[in-house]
Amino acid sequence: MALEFARSGRSSVGIEWEIALVDRTTGDLVSIADDVLDALRRPDGSRHPTITGELLLNTVEVVSGVHQTVGGAVADVAGQVAEVRAVVAPRGVDPICSGSHPFGQWYDQAITDKPRYHKLIDRTQWWGRNMMIWGIHVHVGIEDKNKVMPILNGMLTYIPHLQALAASSPYWAGVDTGFASNRAQMFQQLPTAGLPWDLPDWEAWENYVDDMTTTGIIDDVTEVRWDIRPAPRWGTIEVRVCDGVSTTQELGAIAALIQCLVEWMSTRLDAGETVPTMQPWFVRENKWRAARYGLDAEIILDAAGAERLVTDDVRLLIDTLSPVAERLGCLGELLDLHEIIDNGGSYQRQLRVAAEAGGSLPAVVAALSRELEHGLR
Repeated sequence: MALEFARSGRSSVGIEWEIALVDRTTGDLVSIADDVLDALRRPDGSRHPTITGELLLNTVEVVSGVHQTVGGAVADVAGQVAEVRAVVAPRGVDPICSGSHPFGQWYDQAITDKPRYHKLIDRTQWWGRNMMIWGIHVHVGIEDKNKVMPILNGMLTYIPHLQALAASSPYWAGVDTGFASNRAQMFQQLPTAGLPWDLPDWEAWENYVDDMTTTGIIDDVTEVRWDIRPAPRWGTIEVRVCDGVSTTQELGAIAALIQCLVEWMSTRLDAGETVPTMQPWFVRENKWRAARYGLDAEIILDAAGAERLVTDDVRLLIDTLSPVAERLGCLGELLDLHEIIDNGGSYQRQLRVAAEAGGSLPAVVAALSRELEHGLR
């Protein structure tokens, strides 16, 4: 199966940000996405072009346009969150973002009435109904499809860095799971979700998609829900491993890391170098360690099995990537990774708020609402 790969600007960037809607008083999830999207219709009656629905009616997704800088993409989606806030605030509803809702129950949530979602739930049953998860997706443009799989395979080395920095789902249905990112454990239960297969080149990717469609496992390429995947329609690599992030500052920092990593690897390929990879069993172990321990994870660094605390490696990575970030115009955002390490990730802040509030999970939701509106500074 030949898959066309759209033309896109090298290292251009786009962001998708999934936003939950909660009652301002109780912190409960509210299923009003259809009403919100209707209120956001254009004067001609058409749907908002970049604010859309998702699997659950308690969620809206804001989608940036194509930008040359991370700052531009973040400002784009932040403006859309402001549009959502203007609609929901008079209803006593706040937007928040985290990888999971601290105490929401799956059986209370309504599914968006679209055939693709009904098909997903029909197939996945209990696991699909439990997908009360929110994330960010960062697209980075690749100018040559032959670079896609080498860069994707190289990016797998950095899954623990991204997952630890974005981890924001320590609670699930009112339970402290002991994981920094319980979302990571839940999402990979879906068919075609989780870590990518080890595919060496574009032809192997095409053959994989052909096998999956021929056997009816997927209807189209968008149903490959890997943590990192090619996005042929947009001409990008799409990084999907991160939990939903609670502030625009964190969104910018993590998006900058992704953009810089892709450009760094692309430059290495231009120079005739190979992009280092690791054994799939190391990649899988790293994902688990980051999901479990977050910023306290000790991760495997390379094929030789060297190990280091993930935060120490992130700081070294910032130094390595700073010249790339300067060239891409996202150095300020990249340096904000230090803030996440120094002040704690979202999962740590949520646990701290709960402890200070006598275990109150509505207090955690209230804190998430404040963070999205006002940031951490």
